[in-house]
Amino acid sequence: MTATASGEAQDAAAERFLGQLLAFEGRPAATAGKGKDPVNEAMIRHWCEAMGDANPAYTGPDAIAPPTMLQAWTMGGLSGHTARSGAYEELLALLDGAGCTSVVATDCEQEYLRPLRPGDTVTFDAVIESVSPLKTTRLGSGHFVTTRMDIRAGGELAGTHRFRILKYAPAAPRPAAPRPPAPPLPDAPSRRPERPRRPRPVVNRDNQGFWDGVRDHKLLIQRCTSCAALRFPWLPGCNACAGLDWDTVEACGEATVFSFVVMHHPPFPAFDPPYAVALVELAEGVRMITNITGVPYGAVRIGMPVRLEFLRVDEDLELPVFRGGTEG
Repeated sequence: MTATASGEAQDAAAERFLGQLLAFEGRPAATAGKGKDPVNEAMIRHWCEAMGDANPAYTGPDAIAPPTMLQAWTMGGLSGHTARSGAYEELLALLDGAGCTSVVATDCEQEYLRPLRPGDTVTFDAVIESVSPLKTTRLGSGHFVTTRMDIRAGGELAGTHRFRILKYAPAAPRPAAPRPPAPPLPDAPSRRPERPRRPRPVVNRDNQGFWDGVRDHKLLIQRCTSCAALRFPWLPGCNACAGLDWDTVEACGEATVFSFVVMHHPPFPAFDPPYAVALVELAEGVRMITNITGVPYGAVRIGMPVRLEFLRVDEDLELPVFRGGTEG
């Protein structure tokens, strides 16, 4: 068989496989699903505490659920849901059989049509909305699968949730090609290659004061002069009372790790993965995203005490980070 004929056969097989995938579009992904719990104050409270959201709309006798909790009311937990359709399982099995055995969630879109309130019973149906042609990414080659869930309360449509995954065949790791050292210029001292610069933070009129504080080795937190609520990151108005006037307090520098991730992929210039990115809770009660220094990334733990320090990244950029290993 010639190379041309082999290529045409592969293209035909790929076209047939795509046709099999597209036949799933419009078929149900879940039918007559029911939330495991009614909308309730306890889950709303936990969500708001985790997010640091003190909006008064989410408390009291007329409370509503935060709109972004929409998916939370439909989750099956570790025991799963019985509403998932056979069609969705067949689609995933078809992709598995083609070598697309890995999966990563890529994005979601939500639309809110009416607020959910404590006591509402949530029901839902989902449909396989689209399956993409073969796509090649840094993770590998595969197909994006998008489902759309319609979520109802009391039979009334409350919102929609689109969820997209990539089912892919992992790409083989590519060994880094060794680069021969460039010969030094005649009669010139050899120089180390210049390291890529970190991205510059966006400084504007709303956060200029924060970066002025960093320049002076101070971590400044905004404080509303109307209700005394602290807020971070810096905002033009108070998210508790909508007041526009504020002053600042200087953080003492003590914090604990509230949550963290270890970044392995994708690689960015000027960063050396793996490294830890953490959400730390300051002693003053607000939280901020930062890097953890002073300990290996594998030693970072939730609840670990950390202390503020300022890291000189290059000649014109200094950043507040938090150092681990402060116990004892």
